[in-house]
Amino acid sequence: MPEPVTPEQLLETFHRQVRLTDADAAPGTVVEHDGPVHRHYPADPTMRGAMIESPAGLGEDPEHWIGRQVEFFRGRGQRVEWKTYSTDEPADLGARLLAAGFVPEGEESLVLGACADLLHEVALPAGVRIREIDADAAADWDRVGALMDQVWGESTGWVNEHLRAEQRHRPDLLRAFVVEPGDPEDLESAPSGPVVSYTVLRFSEGTDFCGFWGGTTHPEWRRRGLYRAGVVHRARLSLEAGYPLVRVDCSPDSRPILLALGLHAVATTTPYILEP
Repeated sequence: MPEPVTPEQLLETFHRQVRLTDADAAPGTVVEHDGPVHRHYPADPTMRGAMIESPAGLGEDPEHWIGRQVEFFRGRGQRVEWKTYSTDEPADLGARLLAAGFVPEGEESLVLGACADLLHEVALPAGVRIREIDADAAADWDRVGALMDQVWGESTGWVNEHLRAEQRHRPDLLRAFVVEPGDPEDLESAPSGPVVSYTVLRFSEGTDFCGFWGGTTHPEWRRRGLYRAGVVHRARLSLEAGYPLVRVDCSPDSRPILLALGLHAVATTTPYILEP
């Protein structure tokens, strides 16, 4: 089958391969359908990471299905995110979720494209390197956490713990990388400074898609090619692993960089949060 090339074809392929098949569900989570609603969540209700989507719409009675999710997750006492896309039906899904008690967070762009289009020549600044870290590298994940908390101004420990757990469960599907001071030719030596950028590569098994996550860079190191270098590095690894297509849920800061590298903005996505 020929690879999709237009933004419309990319979006249709992503919808069919990833959203309709629950390919985004983290390993070890409960995955179930309640009518048209797809939900996946940690079995322990005290854990964060519960997600809802409705990729095929909500039919003729959206309030019924929204109400069932409110009842279900409040009954569990579990925080949940309803991940909406601008292409979802009904078109006023966001307003309906708001009326049901969900609170919207920041809008992101869904960016799709071919990994082969990302194979540009991008060099890191002198004196820094990209190094892969694994789930057992507690000190490295602590350094990532320090960067994330500094950049985002809030505790992100739960996010890192979820990613480490997923990496520990399926290291073949989730890989994490840091950019740090050090010798690029000697990845075994100890770093000589803090993590200055951090990225994640996540493969959606059974699909053509990888996902680029993380993408956090220290403000003093921005506009020096670190994010672009991380994109190119992950694109090469994805092609080697047999994942020719990429998806990114990106911020306004990352969007122009990704579009300039050759990807396509095909929709927007907004999380709606329901607290227990």
